[in-house]
Amino acid sequence: MRRFVLPFAAAFLVVPGAFAQGTPSPSFSPPPETAKAGSAQARPPLTLAAAVDLAMALNPELAAASLEVDAVAGARLQAAARPNPELAFLLEDTRQATRTTTLQINQPIELGGKRDARIAAADRGSDVARLELQTRRQAVRAAVATAYFDLLAVQERVRVAEAALAVVQRSSRAATQRVAAGKVSPVEETKARVAEAGVRIELTQVRSEEIGARSRLATAIGQPIDGYALDGSLGTLPPMPSDETFRSKMENAPAVNRAELEVARRTALTAVENSRKFSDVTVSLGGKRNNELGLNQAVIGVTVPLPLFDRNQGNILEALRREDKARDEANATRAIVRSESTQVRERLLAARTEAIALGADVLPGAQSAFDASTRGFELGKFSFLEVLDAQRTLLQARTQYLRALAEAHRAAADLNRILGVDAMPATP
Repeated sequence: MRRFVLPFAAAFLVVPGAFAQGTPSPSFSPPPETAKAGSAQARPPLTLAAAVDLAMALNPELAAASLEVDAVAGARLQAAARPNPELAFLLEDTRQATRTTTLQINQPIELGGKRDARIAAADRGSDVARLELQTRRQAVRAAVATAYFDLLAVQERVRVAEAALAVVQRSSRAATQRVAAGKVSPVEETKARVAEAGVRIELTQVRSEEIGARSRLATAIGQPIDGYALDGSLGTLPPMPSDETFRSKMENAPAVNRAELEVARRTALTAVENSRKFSDVTVSLGGKRNNELGLNQAVIGVTVPLPLFDRNQGNILEALRREDKARDEANATRAIVRSESTQVRERLLAARTEAIALGADVLPGAQSAFDASTRGFELGKFSFLEVLDAQRTLLQARTQYLRALAEAHRAAADLNRILGVDAMPATP
């Protein structure tokens, strides 16, 4: 009996040390094809900071947002441009003796502050584009952090499942040997094989999740990460922001600032439309040659449109309503940010509480129950089914613990994205 139980217990007891609160081992095993390629193709460990730096340099969404900033710089340059002068040529009478030739330059002069209004509107557009780039960077940072910790958690779950599979395989072999020796009922062998099949299914599912998690991290970064070994700590829980810090960051969240800048941009566009109700003046200067009289005459003129029918009323009304719309959207955005940030903060608190409780109480309790059931089975007090049940409970507790850790990091990344910070300072 002892030879059957000791391998079962020893193999499973190797795993708990890697899942102690705050000290999980996140070492990453490269894919088989990378390992076969030899050390020449080995890549340095990939920390979270390194993954974020790679994403900042390679993510295509950030590249697109950077190009938008360059594009609005061109709009600012165009807004500052002044109207071009016009060169006009006029020929009266085709007969040379009586021909009159006029050559003049016409220069439109903008009135009503049109140029200043255009520049102000373009500046507000530049502000919006730069904040959009900053917001996109925060979103990419959050996506990388979420995918990074998800992959760490899945890798730990793979190791848990592999350790559990090793345990049930040894148990199954031991049960087969004892049945062959006639020491236990064949039912015990059947139970061991069923347990082994269940763990194999779990391991297959978790390995599939690992492939998906690695793909999501590669997408967030913007390049494949095959061959990289993750170098991060899953068990170090993200801090909870203090109430004062949380409120301060929430009122200055990127989405709120973006909405307020949009209001400013719409106000500037309204000023542009208001300036267009003033007609521009065109000043003309040139010379006139009268062949019939043999005279050269100076030509000076001023052209002033009469705003009798079109005073830009429609465009002004449209700009005013869009300005009002932007204000309403800013108020709605502020309310949404308050709601989302509060919900995510509660998610972080719940995940932290769950992880701390699992690491401090549930995991030690499940480990103790497994040890007790193993010793009881060795002494003939418990059945093999009770040992399997204790093993299943311990495996579920470890999986739940890893998921709570991943959820805490995911919630922290979402909160940092909403509040526009790289990392939230810890609560004193």
